[in-house]
Amino acid sequence: MGRSRNTRRRSAVTVEEPVDGGLAQLVPDPDRGRAWTLLIDGAPQSHVDLDDPAYLSFDYQRRLGHVIDLAAPPGRPVHAVHLGGGAFTLARYVAATRPRSTQQVVERDASLVRLVRRELPLDANARVRVRAADAREGLAKVPDGWADLVIADVFSGARTPAHLTSTEFLDEVRRALKPTGSYAANLADGPPLAHLRGQIATAAARFGELALIADAAVLRGKRFGNAVLVASDAPLPLAELTRRAASDPHPGRVEHGRALTDFTGGAAPVTDEVAVASPAPPPSVFR
Repeated sequence: MGRSRNTRRRSAVTVEEPVDGGLAQLVPDPDRGRAWTLLIDGAPQSHVDLDDPAYLSFDYQRRLGHVIDLAAPPGRPVHAVHLGGGAFTLARYVAATRPRSTQQVVERDASLVRLVRRELPLDANARVRVRAADAREGLAKVPDGWADLVIADVFSGARTPAHLTSTEFLDEVRRALKPTGSYAANLADGPPLAHLRGQIATAAARFGELALIADAAVLRGKRFGNAVLVASDAPLPLAELTRRAASDPHPGRVEHGRALTDFTGGAAPVTDEVAVASPAPPPSVFR
């Protein structure tokens, strides 16, 4: 079981505990006083700085942060749904940067939820409801047209479950979104990028506007990595997304329009009938 919080702060030791999804580890960040990285079976899941919840360490989380920043005028509260909880990094980010926002987090791993709540407690003033449920089942309980943002960052182990990759799943996302709302998803793939191409084609079958943010090496199929897909029926802030992604510590590219259509290479939208989980990352990714 986890050690007491006071002991951890003095000695900065790793906390390990079995959860539904495997062995969870909370590893202290040696460079930041009250920051932790969550790993499940050795795969990094989240990074949280309790003293500075607006700090986003992982590249893909920083890119999702850009989407959050541009979802509404600065500081304006939003309604946000987070599919996949991890250490609640992005929910904390929204609460810090957009006070009075109302948020729902859907995380299937109830043991992980208990661990994070105990060891990395949410701000008592944050309006965040956490539901221990499957992401698609939890999304189905969100009222029609409620959300400004739906953010999907769901991994079982290191793979996105098949039922969260289909047009039917995106039908539920669109139902929950306001007409001007945005969907953002953390996707992981490597060469030959068949999963990523299929996910873009799937989103294009349900949304009018798309953008993809990723490292150039990932887009060229040179290595396994993360890409953030952004979709909406309203115009996307492409110029500002491009500027922010390019100015990150590890710069990213934004693809959209014809270039993004060409990138799919004629991939077909994915339906529930043919959906499969995202590919497992090679072992070298986590070394």
